[in-house]
Amino acid sequence: SDGEQSDLWEPLPDQGWKPCLQPTESPSKPEKSSGYLQVFLDGGLNQQRMGICDAVAVAKSLNATLVIPYLEVNPVWKDSSSFEDIFDVDHFIEALKDDVTIVRDLPYEYSWSTREFYATAIRETRVKTAPVHASANWYKFNVLPILHSYGIAAISPFSHRLAFDHLPADIQCLRCKVNFQALVFVQHIRELGDALVHRLRYSPSLSDAVEPETIQMVNDRKPRKQARKFVVLHLRFDKDMAAHSACDFGGGKIEKLALAKYRQAIWQGRVLNSQFTDEELRNQGRCPLTPEEIGLLLAALGFNRTTHLYLASHKVYGGEARISTLRKLFPCMEDKKSLSSSEERVQIKGKASLLAAVDYHVSMNSDIFISASPGNMHNALVGHRTFENLKTIRPNMAMMGQLFLNKNMSWQDFRLAVVEGHLQRHGQLRLRKTKQSIYTYPAPDCMCHV
Repeated sequence: SDGEQSDLWEPLPDQGWKPCLQPTESPSKPEKSSGYLQVFLDGGLNQQRMGICDAVAVAKSLNATLVIPYLEVNPVWKDSSSFEDIFDVDHFIEALKDDVTIVRDLPYEYSWSTREFYATAIRETRVKTAPVHASANWYKFNVLPILHSYGIAAISPFSHRLAFDHLPADIQCLRCKVNFQALVFVQHIRELGDALVHRLRYSPSLSDAVEPETIQMVNDRKPRKQARKFVVLHLRFDKDMAAHSACDFGGGKIEKLALAKYRQAIWQGRVLNSQFTDEELRNQGRCPLTPEEIGLLLAALGFNRTTHLYLASHKVYGGEARISTLRKLFPCMEDKKSLSSSEERVQIKGKASLLAAVDYHVSMNSDIFISASPGNMHNALVGHRTFENLKTIRPNMAMMGQLFLNKNMSWQDFRLAVVEGHLQRHGQLRLRKTKQSIYTYPAPDCMCHV
């Protein structure tokens, strides 16, 4: 009904928390640096984003000068985008100038310290044993002596290498400052993202969206009518995720065999989920929602054929055939391709990190964000939208898995169960518990109770 629909779009009420990134006593930057710190980051955009925040925190705790982090080429997405290709470096250095000294490049006397240098032999300046979620003390005992001896230390691998607990308040605060203030996408990504948001809010039809007009014209134009609301659906349903989940996605024997073969080739059978049956996995909420399932979830929550939906996703396993059911339920569904011309996308074409950055920008400017599966993009946006108090629907995976196993349920009962099961999952603030990520749960470390 219209009542439910309007209620669904209501912004989150004030929850009594606001961002606060100024620690009570901010320790000033030391006069003398202990040396240059390099980090090499693997993973996709959002894993690298968290690694960048951790690198600044480690540099601060060691009084080191941070070199702009090196982003490894992702073996899955084959994207060679550098930090400078994705983020505004000048803004990054300027925003953190009172906290940490950051340099674009190493001075000439250290120019030997490269990715290639560390790939060819064991080097005394490389740290390759940093444990996952290492403590601040681990870095003081294991990395600081290298900085003192050689003037430089290179940590690789570095993803997920800093603990979330038992760190000084100013270091925790700094991690959020990097994440929510210092990391800003380069201008062309922001401009394309703004143009897509404008078209989602104001374009009367798809044909209007891709008229040959410049992004600048779109972003300068004064809106002539009431903005419409839109929801971003992040759909992570690629072959990697489908195979790694070890779930059954209804494609019969051929699909099962193909995914098992892929699992063996990529992970040599080392997949924890493969020891469980499909029913057990669904009951535990371990199966990513398919495009068809997320469509039913959205419809049950009250979204309908008039809902404007932006699809943030990379390649969907099963292609258009899998998306078509979702498109039938939500004919006003758009994505980067449908909302922009190939000329506008020329700078991001084939670059997974830049494509993901545009989706991230649109997601941060949507009325509602919902992710079909947990993962780094989901976690990063849940945290960032919590920080800004924006509505974010978190699917109850275990409950949805159980509902989809029940083949005799009426639509009315299904709808009721979905609505009730998500009452407290519309962006209500959750305080971070021990071991949980500060990037997903920024309160209480980076937010103040008011």
